[in-house]
Amino acid sequence: MTDGNEPGVRIGDVSHSTFAIGSQARAESHHGTARQRDPATEELLAAVRALRADLTRVRADERTAQLDAALADTENEIARTGTVGQSRLQRLRQLLTDSEALVSLIASAGAVAGLLGM
Repeated sequence: MTDGNEPGVRIGDVSHSTFAIGSQARAESHHGTARQRDPATEELLAAVRALRADLTRVRADERTAQLDAALADTENEIARTGTVGQSRLQRLRQLLTDSEALVSLIASAGAVAGLLGM
């Protein structure tokens, strides 16, 4: 309990905040900061976005839906972490290989395939 001589401290909403209390306290925040993207990742992200836009222009089927979902996951991972994992890249390679007719039809699919080393 406090007596009437102690100052009152009131802390409001602290969501998405970083603070430290005490003489030896140290605060460090990493909220919502993705790693800096390298030029290759930026190029892949642009190609992924272009392919997703182009996919809206073709007749949708199960393969295009799977490819679009994998591209969306890739885009989200890059936005969230600043990079993309090898397992996700391998999944994209496989989907693009399975959709060879699509890759030859849409230039953006060829661009993504090229960036994946296919």
